[in-house]
Amino acid sequence: MYITITPQKMGGNFSKSSADFVGYLEKENEGMDLEEMEHFFNQYDDEISAEEVVREIDGNTAKLEKTEPRFYSITISPSKYELNRLQNHSEDLKKYTRELMKDYVACFNREIKGRPVNIDDIKYYAKIEHQRSFKGTDKQVQENQPFATKILQLKTDIRRVERGELSGDIKTMEREITKLEMTAPYQQNGKRIVQGMQKVGSQSHIHIIMSRKDASNKFSLSPGSKYKASDVELNGKTVKRGFDRDGFFEKAEKTFDKTFDYQRNFAETYKARKDFIKNPKIYFTSLMKLPTNEKALAFKIMGKAGIPIMPSIPVTHAQLAMKIFKGLRRGVEVAIKSSSIGI
Repeated sequence: MYITITPQKMGGNFSKSSADFVGYLEKENEGMDLEEMEHFFNQYDDEISAEEVVREIDGNTAKLEKTEPRFYSITISPSKYELNRLQNHSEDLKKYTRELMKDYVACFNREIKGRPVNIDDIKYYAKIEHQRSFKGTDKQVQENQPFATKILQLKTDIRRVERGELSGDIKTMEREITKLEMTAPYQQNGKRIVQGMQKVGSQSHIHIIMSRKDASNKFSLSPGSKYKASDVELNGKTVKRGFDRDGFFEKAEKTFDKTFDYQRNFAETYKARKDFIKNPKIYFTSLMKLPTNEKALAFKIMGKAGIPIMPSIPVTHAQLAMKIFKGLRRGVEVAIKSSSIGI
């Protein structure tokens, strides 16, 4: 499971309203019949209109500075293994979201009127989506790009030949295009992966938009706080501040596992991913202590994700991790092949 917390984009040409973001979340409903649409929901209501979401988020911004985000968004992307555990993606993820948001408020080191923040103190709206498209930043698109560039140039040359501006054999060029299309490293259903192509398989995920201000429009609740937990003096009073992101990510996994009786593999845990980035030796030492079948599944998960979870590892750590990984991969090859898991 991957979870990201992102502040509203501010400055430049970005609007202070939530309308653009909410409109983006409505994209899957275009062209659908009413009964097929996914609606916004919150802790208690199931069918909330996009107009209401914009109105409520934009109207809950009292005393925020011009440079402060009006809202934050959370994206929760379950893995295919987690999605396979669900019976009904829409209903199950809606149920999970409502439990997850209880974890979210529990991670604030804040008090409102002398008590901890609770679920009724936040103003949030969520939406389930079932499709994903390849982006320009995806590895598959980027590594296919040299082929795309050559194909585009060949198509341009064909048009120039047809207009008499260039000499050449059109059939030869067309055969070269076909060859490039087939030999691009990343394919899906026999076609070269390009930006905007929809991803196959289960892609259900959750988008959540939440107001920076609490439901009373009096207190600021920022999950983007750089403080995990601290106390400060404000107007002569001691005020708590901070949000425990690590705690939230770990709670999110535990809540999913408890809700759906999911047996989480080592390689899927937030702690393991964090260890991989900060201390690869600890990561692989823990990996090698797993029972054979769990170890085999861990390698399968790692392989599917391209040895996941290392988006910003320092070069020295990355090199060390890969060296250790290659050695261990050879050492457990026999165990993997003999396990009951098909890899």
